Amino acid sequence: MERKVYKFENKRIEKFNYLIHLPKLSDNEKLPLIVMLHGAGERGDDFDKISVHGIAKYIEAGERIDAIVIAPQCPENFIWNRLTAELKELIDNIIEEYNVDIDRVSITGLSMGGFGTWEMGMTYPGFFSALAPICGGGISWLSHQIGKTPVWAFHGDADNVVPISNSYEMCDKLKSYGGNVKLTVFHGVGHNSWESAYEDTKLIEWLIASNRINNN
Repeated sequence: MERKVYKFENKRIEKFNYLIHLPKLSDNEKLPLIVMLHGAGERGDDFDKISVHGIAKYIEAGERIDAIVIAPQCPENFIWNRLTAELKELIDNIIEEYNVDIDRVSITGLSMGGFGTWEMGMTYPGFFSALAPICGGGISWLSHQIGKTPVWAFHGDADNVVPISNSYEMCDKLKSYGGNVKLTVFHGVGHNSWESAYEDTKLIEWLIASNRINNN
């Protein structure tokens, strides 16, 4: 994945480091975009940390993914939930710069990134084609803002860092609002449920196939 820096003007942070994966494009071919948010341990100013876990790790290992993938790095002393405007600006810039299909922009994240995924879906309703929060959580009574955007959440029931009750609460509340949500529970799995989610399910293919024109 290519290393890039996006600089902000008049924002709380100076920049985002980010990794970007650009598959070979056919002429005028528009590709889906997957946004991947890492966990709290990968914050800082070290590009190598971004690909420690998740989709970025698999791309760096040579896995083929037929989508543009961006993996920004959260600065130290911040969390994704407090950087929604900055994330949206970066995503909009990527959409403008590259040949992105704007109806196929999905977001996924693990741990702190799982919280950030829920938050982005609630902050920008109707923008994403799909959400995949892993071992995350959020303010459940705001989940109605997600609307009909498909959500596939994941959690390990032996997680002693982010209790699985966080995902149950979010998914149950969204379901009560009529949302399109499902939760996959990995039995006996601890906090690193992202490994099972990305490796043992069809999550990445599901994200690539998502299209917001189908979300009404």
